[in-house]
Amino acid sequence: MIKILYVEDEPFLGKIVKESLESRAFQVHMVTDGALVLSALEKSKPDICVLDVMLPHRDGFSLAEEIRRSHPALPILFLTAKDQTADVLRGFAAGGNDYVRKPFSMEELIVRIHNLLALSSTKNTPSRNPQEGVALGQYEFFPLKYELRHHPDGATRKLSAREADLLKILIENRNFTVARKDILLQVWGDDHFFNSRNLDVYITKLRDYLRQDPAIEIITIKGVGYHFVVG
Repeated sequence: MIKILYVEDEPFLGKIVKESLESRAFQVHMVTDGALVLSALEKSKPDICVLDVMLPHRDGFSLAEEIRRSHPALPILFLTAKDQTADVLRGFAAGGNDYVRKPFSMEELIVRIHNLLALSSTKNTPSRNPQEGVALGQYEFFPLKYELRHHPDGATRKLSAREADLLKILIENRNFTVARKDILLQVWGDDHFFNSRNLDVYITKLRDYLRQDPAIEIITIKGVGYHFVVG
């Protein structure tokens, strides 16, 4: 079970979010006071910290800086009404991994939690041997060689760098939904409209490359992102 340290000083919102997360099988330890966060962190040993910025006694930015020093690998997701660009930049500078603005949807929050956990897991995985592939049903993907091999007929397709990067992100988030914006930022560096249209083209290409295995699907979640299913 994924353990979340959830820091929120608004009782009504906190109750709704906590119950919604628990209904999705998360284990949630909720804290309402910034002064209690560090002790709660040591007690609950969470997999991820969902942190408000405006808190009694300690602000979220300073807490994130201290958490990052003692727990460098712990994903931190800011959840706040502070939505100015300067606030977002300060959040990342303080050690945050993602930033969700209020008001937000629970679906977006859950997608971003899963995405951060998947990325954290990948970063802690030893580097692959270039000859080592990732099994995908009837296929095998060689990320360092940019190759996709179909085992039944032995055919090997050479991928472009962006095709390989996109497939790698989908694999890292297999059976979870990855946000469209996160893909754009990781592969293209921004989420401008032109790059968003490019992403549609690349998703279509990958679906075509993987079409020989009916157990593999790239499902579009409208308004959110993509869900990569490997049966």
